[in-house]
Amino acid sequence: MSERIPLSEPNLVGNAERYLQECLRTNYVSSIGPFVERFEREFAQWVGTRHAVACSSGTAALHVALRLLGIGRGDEVFVPTLTFIASANPILYEGATPVLVDSEAESWNLDPGLVLEELDRRARSGQRQPRAVVVVHLLGHPARLDELSRGCERYGIPIVEDAAEALGARYSGGSLDGRHVGTIGRLGCYSFNGNKIITSGGGGMIGTDDEALARRAKHLTTQARVPGVEYVHDELGYNYRLTNLAAALGVAQLEALAGFVRRKREIAERYDRELGSLPGVGLPPRRPWAEPTCWLYSVRIDPKTFGRGWREVRERLGQSGIDTRPIWNPLHTMAVYKEAPRLGGAVAERLFSEGLSLPCSTGLTVPQQDRVIDAFRKCRTG
Repeated sequence: MSERIPLSEPNLVGNAERYLQECLRTNYVSSIGPFVERFEREFAQWVGTRHAVACSSGTAALHVALRLLGIGRGDEVFVPTLTFIASANPILYEGATPVLVDSEAESWNLDPGLVLEELDRRARSGQRQPRAVVVVHLLGHPARLDELSRGCERYGIPIVEDAAEALGARYSGGSLDGRHVGTIGRLGCYSFNGNKIITSGGGGMIGTDDEALARRAKHLTTQARVPGVEYVHDELGYNYRLTNLAAALGVAQLEALAGFVRRKREIAERYDRELGSLPGVGLPPRRPWAEPTCWLYSVRIDPKTFGRGWREVRERLGQSGIDTRPIWNPLHTMAVYKEAPRLGGAVAERLFSEGLSLPCSTGLTVPQQDRVIDAFRKCRTG
């Protein structure tokens, strides 16, 4: 078998080794050290937000974001049903109720029309509004936030952006022109897991323009310890602070981010050219108002026209040494969320039934991509 082609693996280039060696040399390996604050400062500058707080994971970032907004038992939080489960789990951590919202076919992200229609309906009937809306920028494509943010602002509902999959994506045109994902809502949350566009081996970040929220986020992520010699903790906190080792790797990766984004888009454009004419293959979303990062290159496969569904295509590609992955299972199909209230769900189910992600690591070579394209085509002809 030929060398295996991974789906999305880290690309540890540039100053990674140098910065990690500096941590080892100075003994700053835990959550105290110069790289943590440097990572926060340079990350905030990169995305264009005033403050950033480094966390141990993207899930931790989302959890703290909900705590910052006072989400608790009896509250409802709207969240897409088509997303990784970590987008919704922190809602349950706080004892609140997730309301699962269907996708829109155009971007695969949360359908803002469904949300706004429900908010208006609740306003007319005097029903309690959700305490927050979590918007996920799925697979690297920005969600449609212009109209949604105005509607949520009208009812005083904060938006939390889950930008874990979309660091580097921006809006182009309209009222959000030039803005990075994660900087539109009250809080933006990012992930640096090993398969993300940049990695710190694990880790996450909270971005906000609100100084008070940023200060409290740092407090909560350091066990809510009051400054001073004694161990005084004034509220329930968490061991969620990023380590200096992880932050050092994050700084080196951030230095390479612009090049990574360019490479992701080059890979996506080539897939578009080579696969777009195949009957039964639907290309990933490319809305005119968005500049996606194409974190995972995901196509839709119509089994009736293509001849095979994604499961059989995935099996055949795997036999050729090519890693692939289906799109997220809708949350409402999982046991832990099957009783959750929801708005629609048919679009998300259809996307899952047809969606498959192809290899798109930033280190993917042209010959490797040739192998993927050739093997994918043979799934239809062979």
